[in-house]
Parts: sequence; C-alpha cells; structure tokens
Amino acid sequence: MADNQVMGRKGKTGGKLNDMRLFDKALVVFMAVLCFATLYPVWYTVVLSFNESSDTLMGGVYWWPRKFSVASYRTVFQDKAILQAFNVTIWRTLLGTVTSVFFTSMVAFAFSKRHIMGHRWYLLMGTVTMFFGGGLIPYFILLKNVGLYDTFWVYIVPSLFNFWNLIIFMSFFREMPPALEESAKIDGANEFRIFARIVLPLSGPVLATIALFNGVGHWNDYFSGVIFVNNPDLQPIQTFLYRIIASASASKTVVSLPVGISGAQVNSQSVKLATMVVTTAPIICVYPFLQKYFVKGVMIGSVKG
Repeated sequence: MADNQVMGRKGKTGGKLNDMRLFDKALVVFMAVLCFATLYPVWYTVVLSFNESSDTLMGGVYWWPRKFSVASYRTVFQDKAILQAFNVTIWRTLLGTVTSVFFTSMVAFAFSKRHIMGHRWYLLMGTVTMFFGGGLIPYFILLKNVGLYDTFWVYIVPSLFNFWNLIIFMSFFREMPPALEESAKIDGANEFRIFARIVLPLSGPVLATIALFNGVGHWNDYFSGVIFVNNPDLQPIQTFLYRIIASASASKTVVSLPVGISGAQVNSQSVKLATMVVTTAPIICVYPFLQKYFVKGVMIGSVKG
C-alpha cells in the first residue's frame, strides 16, 4: 500500500517535471522566434546597404550581400550635408546629456531633503506636468519668444530638466546614509561641495541610467529639428534621414555621387539604408557598456530593506 502511494507521488512529480520541460521548450521556441523577428529587419537593412543598388533592384537578396559594395557608405561620408548633420547630432547628444544629467541630479538632490519648505507642493506641481501639457502651438510660441527658435540651443535648454528623471534620482539619493553628509558638514563642506564631491561619485548606476535615457533620446529625436529648426545647417541626422525618406523626390536630397561611383552602384534607396545603419550603430555600440549600470538603475526603489 505504501509502495503504491510512493509510486503515485513519483508519477505526479514526474508529470509536473515533464510539463515544466515542455513549457521551457515552448518558451525557448517562442523567444527564438521573437528574437528573429526583432533582429532580422536590422540585419536585412545592413545587408542591403552593403549590396550594389542595381543588383538589389533585381531582388533575391535576403541573408548576405550578393554584390558587395561600400559605395553607399562612401557617398554618405563624402556628403557635406550628412556630415554636418552628424556633427550637430554628436554635439547635441554629448552636451544635452551632460547638462541634463547634471542639472536634473542637482535639483533632485535638493528635492531629496524632506525639510525644504513647500517640498510636497513642488512635487505635486511637477507630477502634474507629467500628465498635462500646454500643447505644441503654445510650446512653439514660447520657444520663439525666448529666442530659442532656429538655434542650436533649442535642442539643449528645453531638455535640461525632466521630472521623471528627477524622481529616479531622488529615490537613489534618499537611500544614501545620512552620516555621509553629516560628516562632510562637520568638516566644513557646503551643500554644493557635498553634492559634487560625495553624492555624484557614489551615484554611478543612476547617472549611467539617466545618461543612457537622455543620450538615446537626443540621438533618436527628429521631431525637434522638423518643428523648431529651419536652418539646414542645424538639423540633426535623424531629421535629415526623415526628410530623405519623407520626400517624394528623395533622389534630389543626395548631393552628388563621389568620384569613381556610378549610378548603378548607388541610388537614393541605398543611401537611405546606409544612413540608417550609420545612425543606429553608435547607440548599439555604446549600450552594452552601460547595460550593467542600466539594470542597477532601473531597480532603484523596487526593493526595500
């Protein structure tokens, strides 16, 4: 009788293990299909960008370039308009990320002090701005009246402060031991010195997380260049790419073919693809180095000790 009970328990346990293994296999298959559906369009874009344009028009290029050519990339890097757009994007991303992270973290350090007068009211007003805005037209009029329209600073000044990022910073700063600041004050340090010398060096994970958010946002933003900038020398690369794709006469957007490159090797479509690859490559290369800090940063406040 006891043996039958033991065998029954083993049978139930074995059935559960088989169900778990079957579920794991199904999950692996599902994730593999999902990864393929996500990565293949990127790979397909890269393949076509390295294939000769006249051969691409014949079709049948799916996994590897049939007629390998770097003519599209030569065209991209020898086009002064594209290089200028890259220059604007690089400076915008670097300057915008550094200033936004520093300014938002400095304000968040002050907001992390609960004794500040009107602390709750300031948080309430900031929270309202996360859900409600004045709209695009009032925002456009505001930027134009303060002199930011059609200037490089229209990319930097409006993004100096983000309330959502402030909440993340504030949660991190509140978890720091109060004894660190108290000992610094005993040594005669003021608030700004404490922030710059003690708080920031200990905030690597959250700084990297917010820097990644801001950097990707600045790099991928095309809308600001379309709405708030009229000077072609100030448009970022994403706006340049948007105008190439959106224009009905995209071939006119490409300035001229470099010496030694024929129209059979390059057309407007191949230049679009090459520009897309060059645009996304820097972010793809930077992200793995910040991923470990990113994982730590997004977990801020999720676990209470």
